[in-house]
Amino acid sequence: MQTSSSSSRPVAMWVMTGVIMLLIQVILGGITRLTGSGLSITEWNIVTGALPPLNHAQWLEAFDKYRQTPQFRLINADFTLSDYKFIFFWEWFHRLWARLVAVVFVVGLAWLLWKKKMRKDMIRPLVILFLLGALQGAVGWIMVASGLTGDAIYVRPTRLALHFVFALGLIVYAFWFALQLMVSERHIVRASATGKGAGLRGWTILILVVLFFQLLYGALMAGNKAAAIAPTWPTINGDWVPGALFSQHPFLQDIIGNTITVHFIHRGIAYLLLLLVVIWTFKACRLPGVPKYFLTFRWLPLLLIGLQVFLGISSLLASPGIIPNRWVAFDWLAQLHQITGLLFLLTIVEMLYIVRPVSHSVTV
Repeated sequence: MQTSSSSSRPVAMWVMTGVIMLLIQVILGGITRLTGSGLSITEWNIVTGALPPLNHAQWLEAFDKYRQTPQFRLINADFTLSDYKFIFFWEWFHRLWARLVAVVFVVGLAWLLWKKKMRKDMIRPLVILFLLGALQGAVGWIMVASGLTGDAIYVRPTRLALHFVFALGLIVYAFWFALQLMVSERHIVRASATGKGAGLRGWTILILVVLFFQLLYGALMAGNKAAAIAPTWPTINGDWVPGALFSQHPFLQDIIGNTITVHFIHRGIAYLLLLLVVIWTFKACRLPGVPKYFLTFRWLPLLLIGLQVFLGISSLLASPGIIPNRWVAFDWLAQLHQITGLLFLLTIVEMLYIVRPVSHSVTV
């Protein structure tokens, strides 16, 4: 697909609107998790579920369904209807926003087709985008359902991580498509295989791969509530290598379910990412003859990863102050930590798009 043109501009604006809405959706998901609201709605009604309870009787009916869940019986048995309305709101708003994303997609697509703004080569990526969105919705309900049976009081960490990773994949796919429509040739950086700045694209790919695992482990940290297990820094409860590390069997269960192992891996990848970004920035600053656009933004990955590490450490240190069903300093820091991670991801994706080998074609 060719890069930016005047005919692509309306489509690009529409897709970028979708990217922004998807980012907000992930942020709302973070708030839903931090407030413990994810299991407050026990049914998935795509159409009728768009409206909250409209009278006292409907509120009592919804509350009664929640009172049948393990989460209510085991940790929220003292909830009043007012408490329930609070957690209901965040889960309902999270689902409502997902519906709005779908409406913007469908209405925008219909309008662009009617105005003949859509080229044939744009149809396939948009169909894939729609299918990814539908899949994400299904994964979201599978995640919620995992916390409604047995003795589960929260959704399963692995399903939370899957839901989060699918959301990131959807955002990255939409963002890449938008870049194809918006980024002009004058913004492209040509990095040779030798000389100053050599291998910059390879380093960008490496950072993106490592970042994938870091974000995955961030979701596992959240799902396993692993922050509070070691609220110290730079050591982990006084140890550089915790004794309980890799102590569970099988090995796969340990690396996704042992809270101290998940915690240790998440910290370790953060340090690795910081090192990789420092190297990337050094190489980016040595690259000659780059566009002004790149000169302006080449420091952004380092600034974001530095802020991300700071927020991660601050979240750990604030985790002893966690109070169930109350929004405290930890929740603010954790939410900012997630937002910075999302911005860092999109920044690296954009760097991957604009940094290309000298022999690379202008089409993608």
